[in-house]
Order: sequence, then structure tokens, then C-alpha cells
Amino acid sequence: MVVRIRLARWGCSNRPFYRVVAASRRSPWDGKHLDILGYYNPLPGMDGGKRMGLNFDRVKYWLSVGAQPHTLTVR
Repeated sequence: MVVRIRLARWGCSNRPFYRVVAASRRSPWDGKHLDILGYYNPLPGMDGGKRMGLNFDRVKYWLSVGAQPHTLTVR
């Protein structure tokens, strides 16, 4: 099973919110995931900046097991 680290879209229309997840390559974008690694909010907050949070320990674990990051996640 090939595991990818990618973004899963949440939130409502016109207000996207993304979770950084580890999921099987074959599962749909918003389908089942193996682990939630963090979040990304592209909309500016009160301070005008975008917000992102990652659990680096879990990201290191999944990369060591052989997970492949998606091109959007690398950015």
C-alpha cells in the first residue's frame, strides 16, 4: 500500500480549510485517512497571515515508513 501525505479539503464553500493527512494513494481526496498530521488555513486571519500547523513527529514517522509527499503538500 502506497501512502501519500496530502491535503484533504474541509470547511464550507468559499471558505476552504485543509487538513494535512497521511492516506492511501487509492482513497479519494476527502475519504478515509490513516493519520491527521496538521492543518492549513489559506484565508488570512486577524493578523493578515495564513495559518499552518504540523505535528513534525508524525510527519517524520510517515516519511521514515516510506510515505510520499504530494506536490501541493511540499509547497
